[in-house]
Amino acid sequence: MPDPAADAPEEHAALASTVEEIDAALLGGTRRYTARDLAARADISLDFVQTFWSTLGLPHPDPDDDYFSENDADAIGRAASLVRDHGLDLRTVLTVTRALGHTSDRLALWQVEALVEDMSSRYELDDTTARLLVLDRLADLAPVLEAQLVHSYRRQLAAIAGRYAAEFGDLGRPGDDEPGALPLARAVGFADMVSFTRRTAGLGSTDLSAFVQRFEAEARDVVTAAGGRVVKTIGDAVLFVADTPQTGALVALGLADALGRELDVSSAQAAGGLAEGARGVTPVRVGFVWGRVLSRFGDVFGPSVNLAARLTDIAEPSTVLVDQGTAAVLASDARFVCEEQPVRELQGLGTVTPVRLRATPG
Repeated sequence: MPDPAADAPEEHAALASTVEEIDAALLGGTRRYTARDLAARADISLDFVQTFWSTLGLPHPDPDDDYFSENDADAIGRAASLVRDHGLDLRTVLTVTRALGHTSDRLALWQVEALVEDMSSRYELDDTTARLLVLDRLADLAPVLEAQLVHSYRRQLAAIAGRYAAEFGDLGRPGDDEPGALPLARAVGFADMVSFTRRTAGLGSTDLSAFVQRFEAEARDVVTAAGGRVVKTIGDAVLFVADTPQTGALVALGLADALGRELDVSSAQAAGGLAEGARGVTPVRVGFVWGRVLSRFGDVFGPSVNLAARLTDIAEPSTVLVDQGTAAVLASDARFVCEEQPVRELQGLGTVTPVRLRATPG
């Protein structure tokens, strides 16, 4: 009988060889530079190199370890040029770097896990085998994924530029805002799954993953189709923004409607899986507020964000709540009906009169 322990060294050697090949393909060659080498090459301090690497969210090597590749050296040089040639403050460069590290870490993990699920499902593999297969194919898939990432990033930058031009071209004159006011007028809202724990109790990892993907995919589709943007998903909730109160109202009502039908998990599984048929993921509570926000770190902050979250907490399933100020802004739009609800005491915000938002019948 073969001895599994005897095969282990060969398996480890093969895995190490695969990782070396992936390194060479993704990192522009072998790891042959130390942090001191990069500092000398870019004519910057060792502290700059170490701070950049730490801010990117990657392991912090010893300064004399051969840890860095040619691509790493180029990246350090570009970071230094942002300060040296473009005049950016070092703190700004670190903020931009931190954004890249945080986003790309989540993106890479998200995509690799999706590939693992794909391999596992298509080839009926156990999790470990599926992950090894992804490792084997990663170098071939990476250039395609990278090209899509660059395209998506450029399109997002262009979209932001277009929104800025539209928003501030005519109205954004200096001094228009109240002194001390938060800079951006935005509709901000939350859609929160109802009874997420109960609805997903007993689901295995595959079905739970499909259930969450149904929610996120449908929520993003609804938000985008109505003209809004998803800021982030937070467990069983989604945070969205829109540039006008009317767009925010359409997003909120769309989420309450599209996600508002009860999902029969057993029937969905029997019909072919939880990933099929996005409508009816789970009822959601929705709250949104038109107000001023601060946009930083890919997130939004301000009193209106807090109020929208609290309104979401007290909304009934498949309904939308707004505050009185938002209702007043929407009152002249014939597409919407606003109905005042009983006064509520909201933690940290005091007494609030919520207003239920409906679409005008027909």
